[in-house]
Amino acid sequence: MDQPSRSAGTVRPGGRTARVRAAVLETTQDELVEHGFHGLTMDQVAARAGVGKTTVYRRWGSTAGLVVDLMTELANQSSPHTDTGTIEGDLRANALSVLGAISDGRLGATFQAVIAAATCDEQAAHALRSFYLRRIEEWANVVDLAVKRGELPEGTDGAEVIRAISAPLYYRLVVTREPVTREVAERSVTRTLAAARAGAFVVPGSGG
Repeated sequence: MDQPSRSAGTVRPGGRTARVRAAVLETTQDELVEHGFHGLTMDQVAARAGVGKTTVYRRWGSTAGLVVDLMTELANQSSPHTDTGTIEGDLRANALSVLGAISDGRLGATFQAVIAAATCDEQAAHALRSFYLRRIEEWANVVDLAVKRGELPEGTDGAEVIRAISAPLYYRLVVTREPVTREVAERSVTRTLAAARAGAFVVPGSGG
């Protein structure tokens, strides 16, 4: 998983529909950062974005609909995986990108608000899951490349490797509320890479 743009307001330029969507999504993110999911209201988003309430209700339907579209846009803005030429370099780049995202005042607050929403709203949970599955799938490619180069065993599950990199960071962010530092990110890479090289992520029956 890597760091998308800090703001959904960088939606690609286009006609009036695209401009309305950009304004609404940026405002949705502003409201999430300032008030959290439970403080998010359709009327406030419409007023702050300068868009008619009827338009917002017709297009997004609910606050959960706003969150779903916001997460979709943030996923679309995310950069492709890094290719440093080594699995160690690629996994470090992934870990530091995750660290940068969750440490950013705006983007980190957005993720925390949506994670909180996902505990009680199925649409928010679906949006969050879709976002992370897309990013995991993208970064799993670096593991596949490492297998081809002979750096990791055949049959290594790339998605599980990427999950293992970011899991300690999100645990500290969301569960224990401890500082998430570069040292924590680096340790996660070291431990995950050692386990991957030892075959801990090889899928049973894959022939690895």
